[in-house]
Amino acid sequence: MARTANFDRQVALDKAVELFWLRGYYASSMKHIEAALDMRPGSLYATFGSKNGLFTEALDVYATRTGDDFDQIVYSAPTIIDGLQQYIRSLVAPCDNHAPVQACMLVKTLLEINTEDAALRAKVDAMLAVIEQKLCEALQQACIQGELRADVECPRLARLLQVQIMGVRAFAERRVPSDQMAALADDMVSLLDTYRAS
Repeated sequence: MARTANFDRQVALDKAVELFWLRGYYASSMKHIEAALDMRPGSLYATFGSKNGLFTEALDVYATRTGDDFDQIVYSAPTIIDGLQQYIRSLVAPCDNHAPVQACMLVKTLLEINTEDAALRAKVDAMLAVIEQKLCEALQQACIQGELRADVECPRLARLLQVQIMGVRAFAERRVPSDQMAALADDMVSLLDTYRAS
């Protein structure tokens, strides 16, 4: 019985990620949430406590998924730098032949949340810091393996990459054609090439 409850909870969280990613936190009313998750108000509150509780768990699901994608792409490539370049390109790839690239849920939330929701803002900031740390660790590993020039400052380059990634993911909200998004990714990848060891 517990297995069914856990499965249903995960399904609900996956649907919540889709809803909040599409509409944002403030524009997702309880009616939207009830319809998207196919849950009655009593069940929603019993399961997640509040809209804030549901959103917080949805952010956790999204961040875990993002981290898993990063690890899978970066560490399965022939080199770390090749993996980072593949990861950058994956961020601008449409989900299918018709869907435009979506902005990152974390970036959208960072820009949306106001100062009255300090706890949510702090949570998103902490999640983005984890991503920056993952970038830095990958770059440090690339240095150890001799892929990068000896003078590269990994924390500084990780911040630069995160700024570029956040920028291109926010830019995706403009619904720019996929070929233009791919060209932006190519430019970002080319910049990373300048840090490679000779």
